[in-house]
Amino acid sequence: MRAWVIGNVAIDEIMSVPTMPEAGASIFGQQQSTDLGGKGANQAIVLGRAGLDTTLIAAVGNDLRASMIRQSLSLEPIDTRLIELVDKASDISMIFTTPDGENAIVTTIDCATSVRPGHVTSALQAAKPGDLAILQGNLTDDTTAALLHEAKRRGMITAFNPSPLRPGFAAHWSLIDIAFLNQGEADKLTGESGEAATQCLRDAGVGTVIITLGGKGAILADRTGTTTIPAIPSVAVDTTGAGDTFMAVALASSSLRHVMPDGLALHHAAQAASITVSRRGTRSAFPSQTELAAIFAT
Repeated sequence: MRAWVIGNVAIDEIMSVPTMPEAGASIFGQQQSTDLGGKGANQAIVLGRAGLDTTLIAAVGNDLRASMIRQSLSLEPIDTRLIELVDKASDISMIFTTPDGENAIVTTIDCATSVRPGHVTSALQAAKPGDLAILQGNLTDDTTAALLHEAKRRGMITAFNPSPLRPGFAAHWSLIDIAFLNQGEADKLTGESGEAATQCLRDAGVGTVIITLGGKGAILADRTGTTTIPAIPSVAVDTTGAGDTFMAVALASSSLRHVMPDGLALHHAAQAASITVSRRGTRSAFPSQTELAAIFAT
């Protein structure tokens, strides 16, 4: 089985601030680091470190940031198919973190929204039935829909993280085998919370629904019922990338055991996310291959 992650890649500029600025306010901050990021790249990196064969398909510009992206990705155990857009600047994320570990993120999507189905379908010629097609909310709605249809046509298992939210996502639920959302996203998409939100998405056609609840753990809903998985206690210093870590490890744990995401997969994911939030940064905060192997051994 191979995971095909179709999404975005960016350079993260991470800044610590005493509190999130209100509208019209000017505050002081301190730059913490420059790191590789983007939800697509984050998920692909963790999948690869977890031991699942992984291909990342993402777009970059023709600039210095693209060179930084290529160099960073070359150090990871994944295959990359980067689409070079000569008339675009590579995407960048500005990440603001507070002392309690919370964050706010502003991301450019010039490259991500320039990806068209034709950029991707040629790479998917090598995909096999049962492979994972993993998407997030950074692509345009039309491209997302086309790629979900193409993945289903090829017999792939579709996993979708609808972040950032877009208005058209509700039309895609019947094409999605596995959906990962946080509580805020679930509330906005369904008007419900907790188990009621999972039921709404299941009724809309999603096979397996996973809603993360931060420090309260996660909810898993599938055809067998609903299960709540507790979080792993940790001291959070930076929550950037925690959701991507959780999703990637849950998918890797289940895929390596040839099952759909289950309670064990979410327990592994919670352990991995607890490592990510205990460190500052994005890629540099993700669990290592050694740490993930130890988690899977439990």
